[in-house]
Amino acid sequence: MSLYKAVPQFIKMLRNLDRWLVTATEYAKKKSFDAEVLLQARLAPDQYPLVRQVQIACDSAKFTTAHLSGQKAPAHPDTEKTLPEVHARIASCIAFLESVKEADFQGAGERRISAPWMAGKWVAGAPYLLQLAYPNFYFHITTAYAILRHNGVELGKRDFLGDVQLNDA
Repeated sequence: MSLYKAVPQFIKMLRNLDRWLVTATEYAKKKSFDAEVLLQARLAPDQYPLVRQVQIACDSAKFTTAHLSGQKAPAHPDTEKTLPEVHARIASCIAFLESVKEADFQGAGERRISAPWMAGKWVAGAPYLLQLAYPNFYFHITTAYAILRHNGVELGKRDFLGDVQLNDA
């Protein structure tokens, strides 16, 4: 399996996340409150708020893609404070992901991935994606979803999963 297959999945889930934020805005209008307050909502006092969950989900997708493809990820200074800024962040990450080609992933499974927090150690691309990057990405995507649900936004499992390619029997 080409590790490139992670990229369309990252894109799909980031688009789902963007739609959840649109749904949250509509919910806030219906309930007569400022949707911007949701950006500071969190599930627990020691957990990051929604805005940070979105930033980290975006970072996880873009840095994973960059590491595996040998590309340089775009910089985002984590300064988003409004929903339009958060939507722009998601769009920027999706644009980067869409710019990477499958050919860029040649040898990605064996590519040595190292990050500053790894303290000089590294992990090969395939275990990096499966054991670290995917779980981290889904942790933050799921937490963002849970924060919105916890605050009453009407989302269900179909919203989380998004479109699924079904085939005829």
